[in-house]
Amino acid sequence: MKPVSLNAFPRLLRRRAGAKKLRTNGRLPAVIYGRHAQPQNLEVNTRQMEDLIHHSASENLLVDLTVDQDARPRRLALVQAIQHHPLSRKLVHVDFHEVAENEKVTISVPVETAGEAEGVKTGGGVLEHVLFRVRARGLPKDLPEIITVDVSHLKLGEAIHLGDIKAPPGVEILGDRQIPVLAVAAPRTEEEEAAAEAAAAAPGEVEMIKEKKEEGEEAAPAAKGPEKPAAKGAEKAPAKGAEPAPKAPEKGAEKGPAPAPAARKK
Repeated sequence: MKPVSLNAFPRLLRRRAGAKKLRTNGRLPAVIYGRHAQPQNLEVNTRQMEDLIHHSASENLLVDLTVDQDARPRRLALVQAIQHHPLSRKLVHVDFHEVAENEKVTISVPVETAGEAEGVKTGGGVLEHVLFRVRARGLPKDLPEIITVDVSHLKLGEAIHLGDIKAPPGVEILGDRQIPVLAVAAPRTEEEEAAAEAAAAAPGEVEMIKEKKEEGEEAAPAAKGPEKPAAKGAEKAPAKGAEPAPKAPEKGAEKGPAPAPAARKK
């Protein structure tokens, strides 16, 4: 990766209001950090930064940073992260990672394809991009901006794995060598697509029906029915002023006429 020149200035305006004022004046808030130095707030020219990104193959940039009026005016740094506005996509902030020329670093590199896969051209297959970025390690000058993979030889059912990618000299591709990066898959038939859609929709439909049923059960009023009998052994209290009802005979007592009154002695 060839370094490109970029001018920077120490940043005095901080916090949200300061960053907003910087952007209004055509400056971009930035920060630089590394293993051998404390993080430092910087500002760079927004138009210059946009031009560098526009003319590069990716946002992986190695910059030769010139910091105006600083004790360390020259820095070699990688663009670690670029923040964009979610709606306008304008640059909002940039992070620089200071590196040494003789020290290996690890970056994430985009993967792009070259050619048309044989399985797509003659077999009607579909090229699947499984991994869009891979991790690469090497000296800053050896690191690539992108990795291009030729897929023209791929047939139906074939794949290119991480271990199949040829890295530039002095660069190592990190990760499990058996992970697929690109593959050519056979197209789905109408029956397979219908079955996949039905399988994806089935759990949702069942859950929806269940939820509706539960809601209906909770909202439905209780059905009218016979009143529940009083608890066993409970007696109804007599109305005010009424004579108490006679006690029921105990279980097992024989029923019969009441005994005649005894005769009076003369």
